[in-house]
Amino acid sequence: MTDLLWDDVAWLFDPTDGGCLPDVYVADTTVADWQAVLDLVVERGWAYEYTEGDTVRPLPRAETVLARPADAECPNLCVRPSADVCAIFRFLGDEQIDFDVSLWELQGQERLDVLCGFLAAIGRRLGKPVPMYVEGDTRAPFLGYDAEADRVRVLWRPPPGGGGSAVG
Repeated sequence: MTDLLWDDVAWLFDPTDGGCLPDVYVADTTVADWQAVLDLVVERGWAYEYTEGDTVRPLPRAETVLARPADAECPNLCVRPSADVCAIFRFLGDEQIDFDVSLWELQGQERLDVLCGFLAAIGRRLGKPVPMYVEGDTRAPFLGYDAEADRVRVLWRPPPGGGGSAVG
């Protein structure tokens, strides 16, 4: 079952309106939560590539990557829940799981369904909400997995007569 219909939310995914790389954050996490996400990636068989700088490396355990020296380059994990959709995770700390997705890739119902399934899989595994914010603006999420409702839903609505921009 589809969480969202493209025709209802397409305006939220306009890559020319407020940034093309929305930020997704799972707050109040631990190293164990990070490991649960890494395990989920492998279990689901999602394609992935872990890099440190320009070097591709095997996927480490969460405690290893999060214990790197403070001056070490921040590694990236590119996860592809489908060939056309990529989420880029950054290991900035154990207290928050964060990643970006590209609005250029999230066009149409099929890719929206991939995103919803991806957010829901992470949220269900962690038992936590998975909100998505306009790039660089964490004041209020515009969309995300709602753990209580167990579905992805729109979290932001434009003010009456305020147009469709999700940028405040």
